[in-house]
Amino acid sequence: MQCGLEILPSEKTEGLTIKPSANFPVATGRLCQKGLNALEHVVHSERILEPLHREAARVGQWQTVSWAHAYSDIAKRITALQAEHGRDAIGVYGGGSLTNEVSYLLGKFTRVALRSKYIDYNGRYCMSSAAAASNKAFGIDRGMTMPLSEIPNAKYIILAGTNIAECQPTMMPYLLEAKKKGAVIVTIDPRNTMTSKTADIHVRLQPGFDSVFINGLLHVMIEENLVDHKFIQSRTSGFEQVKEAVKSFTPARVEYLTGVLEAVIRTIARGFAKAERGIVLTARGLEQQVNGVENTLNYINLALLTGKIGRSGCGYGAVTGQANGQGGREHGQKADQLPGYRLIEDPAAREHVAKIWGIDPSELPGKGVSAYELLQKIDEGEIKALIVLGSNPLVSSPNNKMVERALQKLDLLVVVDMFETETARYAHYLLPGSSFAEAEGTMTNLEGRVFHRRKAMELPGSCKLDYHIISELADALGRGTYFQYAGIEDVFRELAAATAGGKADYSGITYERLQKEKGIFWPCGSIDHPGTPQLFQDRFHHADGKALIFGIQPKMPAEPIDNDFPFVLTTGRLANHYLSGAQTRRTEALNKKAPVPVAEIHPSLAQRIGLSVEQKIRITSRRGSLVFQVKVTEGIQPRTVFVPFHWGDEHSINVLTNDALDPTSRMPEFKICAVKVERVE
Repeated sequence: MQCGLEILPSEKTEGLTIKPSANFPVATGRLCQKGLNALEHVVHSERILEPLHREAARVGQWQTVSWAHAYSDIAKRITALQAEHGRDAIGVYGGGSLTNEVSYLLGKFTRVALRSKYIDYNGRYCMSSAAAASNKAFGIDRGMTMPLSEIPNAKYIILAGTNIAECQPTMMPYLLEAKKKGAVIVTIDPRNTMTSKTADIHVRLQPGFDSVFINGLLHVMIEENLVDHKFIQSRTSGFEQVKEAVKSFTPARVEYLTGVLEAVIRTIARGFAKAERGIVLTARGLEQQVNGVENTLNYINLALLTGKIGRSGCGYGAVTGQANGQGGREHGQKADQLPGYRLIEDPAAREHVAKIWGIDPSELPGKGVSAYELLQKIDEGEIKALIVLGSNPLVSSPNNKMVERALQKLDLLVVVDMFETETARYAHYLLPGSSFAEAEGTMTNLEGRVFHRRKAMELPGSCKLDYHIISELADALGRGTYFQYAGIEDVFRELAAATAGGKADYSGITYERLQKEKGIFWPCGSIDHPGTPQLFQDRFHHADGKALIFGIQPKMPAEPIDNDFPFVLTTGRLANHYLSGAQTRRTEALNKKAPVPVAEIHPSLAQRIGLSVEQKIRITSRRGSLVFQVKVTEGIQPRTVFVPFHWGDEHSINVLTNDALDPTSRMPEFKICAVKVERVE
């Protein structure tokens, strides 16, 4: 969202307090509980304040060292490993909460200082399926095709696999305003959530059946001639493929397959199609699957077949899950990308970016692999050293026993973080970076709106700004000449130039404009360009200007339920926590509300296993077994078990999750994994 907050003098935490910025766009003068408590982790007693070193992961005490020693030794080890095993022996793992400038520099550092192809980031676990689907359908990927301010103008809103009330609470006023104006809201989720309580219709769909259900809606729209033929003919390609794909998905058949009543299917299809204006928003529930890209394409079909895109009160949006989930994937952290959403294997893109960086295009490596595959490369012995900045992959990755095994094989693990995270326990070097309050820079929110974030506090101890750490390590590697910046604004100017002419064009954006205009929507290709709040008003981003519609034949998940593992485990967020919990589990006010993960099961499952009051349950998948406290609720699809993912160690649900990947986005199937459930005596 990028909520605006003000840090003010107070008698509270370290003499400071936070309040929402009354006149900042987007969050309408509000903050959620994570925002209101965001200072506590910044000043936490466990924060790392000096560079730390130890020879063997998890063996012996950390030793405090100087920055000069850390840089020198890390550079020496990297150089030796590359001399023995090749440049690609070093990998870099970034994060979706880094500023645009740091994301950009991390990609440049990997390709110019390390000259390695192996970089990816945790956004691969978050937005990659929606990004791939948007690129396929529209030719460009921006989280939302319209600004948030258009939501209240919609008359029909479909929220699929998203729990906005808990995950993006400051977005709820837009939805409530739409409802107040008479909009119908439909939620599609295996659980009854805070979001579904605001809905007019809630579809409690078992994970894995999204495309079956959407094909039912599309079948009704086509059968009853509710599609926008004029829009389809003039602005899309592929309609005949969709007609053929949905032909057999009658409402009666879809009811048989999903349990969703035929009448409900027809009601939603007719309601959305006939509404003058409508919006479809999706999130991880349907995207974190091996069929996540196809699921997302099918939801996009709802907007395209009814002509509800490119005009007021209409559009499609993927609700971002990380602080800079949009900007983090635009500027080179992704394995196959250069800044501005350019593809690294496109000769013209290589030439443009190489010129900005002052190198020959031939010096740029090719594309690497996705985040989870990068970790597999470590396990296989191809990658010998890893630099992690702004991420905790041991907690956030699926099948994390493999990740734990891989980290132990590294000859060198360097983690830049504020805390000794679960990943950092395996590090040889733990370098103290900066918090959000100490680092100036830009962020891009789910609308594609770029904001400038001011520095509010001084760095404690010997902590350094992340961009300084990257530049100084590049210098230690003998490549410092390519990383000479007078300040962070210099980095942004170079980033903007590198994006010029790309899909995500920032070349018309400056710090001065951002501060004055309080945010600019990309693409913005010149200093007098106003930015682009509403995409696709006249044309889509494919060469012919048309959107592509894809007929989707629903496929099975990688791991269907069976007699041995008869239930579906799905994971998700809580309102109190964020990502791997490295910050929020250290925030007393938040952790007090949710100190441990609690599994949710349906009463029918509780009865089946003979669960008694205060007993725990054991959840077992093909990868492991964990014990959880349990909440029995009718507000969950009967065959589904839900567990939040914000914890590590014995509470890490990703011990159980499946590491099967979507063939296009390389997104792991976090949301579907076959399990058995037993009571713990």
